[in-house]
Order: sequence, then structure tokens, then C-alpha cells
Amino acid sequence: MGWSRRLKLSVSFATLLFFLPFHAEAYAKSQDRVIPMGHSIGIQMDLSGVFVTNDVLILGNQWLKAGDSIDQIQGTDVISLKDFQKIMSKTKKNQIPMNINRNGTAIEMLVDGDAMKRLLPFLKDRTEGTGTLTYVDPQRGTYGALGHQIVDSSLKSPPSFRNGAIYLSEIEQIKKSSPGTPGYKISSIIDDEDYLGTIQRNGVYGIFGTWNDAYKKVLAEPLEIMQPADLQTGAAEIFTTVKGTEVETFSIRITQIDEEQFHFVLTDQKLLETTGGILQGMSGSPVIQDGKFVGAVTHMFVDEPKKGAGLFLMTMRDGEKR
Repeated sequence: MGWSRRLKLSVSFATLLFFLPFHAEAYAKSQDRVIPMGHSIGIQMDLSGVFVTNDVLILGNQWLKAGDSIDQIQGTDVISLKDFQKIMSKTKKNQIPMNINRNGTAIEMLVDGDAMKRLLPFLKDRTEGTGTLTYVDPQRGTYGALGHQIVDSSLKSPPSFRNGAIYLSEIEQIKKSSPGTPGYKISSIIDDEDYLGTIQRNGVYGIFGTWNDAYKKVLAEPLEIMQPADLQTGAAEIFTTVKGTEVETFSIRITQIDEEQFHFVLTDQKLLETTGGILQGMSGSPVIQDGKFVGAVTHMFVDEPKKGAGLFLMTMRDGEKR
């Protein structure tokens, strides 16, 4: 899938030390500060191979299953869809030997040649979508986004990937949320040659990677990270993008604080009129209280889209280090 097309990702709601004594205090403070973002991002991940997206009958009663990876065809390694197409263009056999991997088990099978020629629409070597950039750590040159793991919708699992990148995207349209029906953002990559950062980890608490230093134009001032114990119920803000590339500030109210997450309700009428509530693609939006960086939006309540949950930034950053 090319980045020239519009992107829509339906995310499940149910990313130089100085050892000088006289710098110790200043260094400790700098480590507790990161830059809140809120920008809409396009996400591209090149998968570690070619994967099957649907159950497909290939010969007799033999099936390829969604999530299988095709490792070899006729003894030739298959790394990408281009490899698959190149091999098939030269194959004239009626039955083709193929090696696949299914849930970690290597399987050899014979595949009908005509069935193989019809297989291409059910294969993928890339996953992509949209989300929200949470923070940039200028000390480490890293970033974090989403606040939850990417699960490929067709593979129904976190994708195994070779490399990936995030790009600044522009919101073109909003499909509003309503009770029982999550809304979403429709966006497009501004420049697919100009990446914000590379993806190095797709973890439980988000996607993380190396920030592109050339992209200083989207950076703001760092904020101190709030300790979870310091969060209070009451007024707070989120940074997010609902139009173009502009990051805006919207009011929320913290309603509940748990050990690993917090709950909130959207109170900003401008945001509610635009979105109807929390949107798919809003995951990762920074949450700020009293000028300190609390965490990131991660979930919405489908039946009450004004209500959501967030992850503490301290927890999210622990996920970056693992």
C-alpha cells in the first residue's frame, strides 16, 4: 500500500550522559522533561515476510490460514510481494512446492498453480495506519507514540516487522463518534520522503524509535513529567490534531485514578462538536495537568465516547526502555 493514498487505521479501543558531579541536579531535572507533541502521524511497517490475510483453499482440502507466512516457493526465499510475483511469473508447474510458517511451525505443502496465481490479493508485506505522536525526548533523541501496541487488523496479532517509520500527516476529514460507533480520522502523509522517526519497537505501551533530528520545526518546549501519585481529579488538557496539521489544546476532566491508568471525560465543547468524542487515531494524544506531562490517551468507552482512559507517561517511557 502506498502512502499517496488516504490512510485509515481502526485501532482497537474495547509506542548522552555526562557524569559530572556539579551537573547531577540539572541532569536529573532534564531527564524528567520531554516534549509533548499531539501531531497526527502516518505509520508504515515493512513486515518480516509475506503474510496471508485470509483463509484460502490451495489444493484439495489444504488451506492457507490467516497469519501464515510464506517462507519459500520452489526452494526460493520469499521476503516481499515482489519476490512472490517474480517467482510466480517464471513458474509453469501445475503443483508448486511451498514452505510456510504457521504459529512457529514449519510446514511443507504442494499448492495448485492456478490457486497460487489467485493468491496475491490475500497477501501482504506491509502494515500501515494513523495515530498520534505522544512525546519526543530531546536528550535521548527518541520518541513515543500511540500508548498501546499496534495489532494488524488482518493478521489479528502484533506484526513481525523488519523496519518502519512514522510521518507527519494531515487530517482531511473527521467521521464523528457516536454511542456504540467509534469515529475516526481520515488523513494523508504530507511527504513520504520526509520521515519523523524510525520504528524500533512495537510494545504493549506504544511504538518507539529514533527521532529524526532534521524535524526540529514541530518541536515545542519540554515539560516536566508528572509522577502518577501527583495526578489529581479535576481539570486537565489534551494536545491533539483534528484539522490539518495544527495541534490544539482541549479541556478534559480527570474522573478516576487507578494504579496503572486514569479515566477522564471530554469537556471541551469545540472538540465535542467536531468529533463527537474520542476518535480512533487519537490514541497517543498527550495529557497535561498543571503544566506537567501526565500521560497519553489510550482508550475510549465505545458506548460513551466522551469518556476515555489514559496511560501514565512514566509507564509509557518504561515501555520504551524494555
